[in-house]
Amino acid sequence: MSRTKRSILRLPALRIKQGSREIYSFAVDGKLLLDFTAVSRIGRAGDGELAGYQRPEVISHIRAIRRYIETDGAMLPNAVVVAFNGEVHFRPSRTASVLDFATVGELQIPIGVDGVDKPALLVDGQQRVAAIRDAEVESFPIAAVGFVADDDEQRSQFILVNNTKPLPKGLIHELIPGSAGYLPPKYARRKLPASVMTQLNLNPEGPFFERIQTPTSPDGYIKDNSVLKMIENSLFEGALYRYRDPIDGSGDEATMVAHLEMFWSIVRETWPDEWALAPRKSRLTHGVGIQSLGYVMDTLTDGYHVDHLDRAEIERKMKSIDQIAAWSGGQWSLAPDDLRRWNGLQNTPNDVKLLTNLLLRAVRN
Repeated sequence: MSRTKRSILRLPALRIKQGSREIYSFAVDGKLLLDFTAVSRIGRAGDGELAGYQRPEVISHIRAIRRYIETDGAMLPNAVVVAFNGEVHFRPSRTASVLDFATVGELQIPIGVDGVDKPALLVDGQQRVAAIRDAEVESFPIAAVGFVADDDEQRSQFILVNNTKPLPKGLIHELIPGSAGYLPPKYARRKLPASVMTQLNLNPEGPFFERIQTPTSPDGYIKDNSVLKMIENSLFEGALYRYRDPIDGSGDEATMVAHLEMFWSIVRETWPDEWALAPRKSRLTHGVGIQSLGYVMDTLTDGYHVDHLDRAEIERKMKSIDQIAAWSGGQWSLAPDDLRRWNGLQNTPNDVKLLTNLLLRAVRN
């Protein structure tokens, strides 16, 4: 039977002020947590917008935690982290607070309506919560920390909470573009490249459409890190630099995407068969090929706005590469004393440099 009336879960809580923000520390029966907390699974909406941020449940991990919870003396001391929407309220108690930044009170959380979005999303602790959900115990109280935030900030907090844990890089790359607030420097540097990469992967008319492997595009065969490195190199030292604001790190993303798609559509048209093959069968879609051709793009297009590029001239230059290329068969003649089988090149700095030099000699001659 559908529940249509909302009830209020009232929990003792401590409100802690951190600058202009507030967080809430409270205890709750882990069996009740999913009554008001949802897990935001990462995916893409129909319009291509990123939805959610959580990776799938890891069954083996959940099973191990569950077995532990079902033993005598089990303890999970780490708090789970939840992000509340504006429906959750804190009512301070009448007792005077000893500390000016900490207030004892009651957290009021609405629960109990089917078909209505839950007022909280789980930012950290989904495997523990799933294990408690499945465990054959009557209850299992846990510590929790909550804060009020919108969807973009939830993603940032998710990245920050998991910064010291081995989150899959692909998941981070998809989350970064839609994240708001502070990000660690290594992630902040990749925010713009990751956003550009996402747009390349989502454009049905573009050469990279669904070819870049990400959590929301698992059938892609070009490694996201290869494309990211290519974009980063061009943003900071190459042709895409002209579209970037070096002060705040922002940029004209639409024009960057147009510039990249113009060049890489020529790559696709020059080598259509090799472009359709996975990296193990074609060095064109391998990291060494993506990065090396990225440097070729910078050489041929640096200093020109995409609207003023001579496509016919670039196509002619790419045909000169075709004469010496060994993307999926034959040999690379890197130097008089350095012949490599087509798959002998690896995604290492040295091999990227060797292949780049070979390709640049071809287009310059």
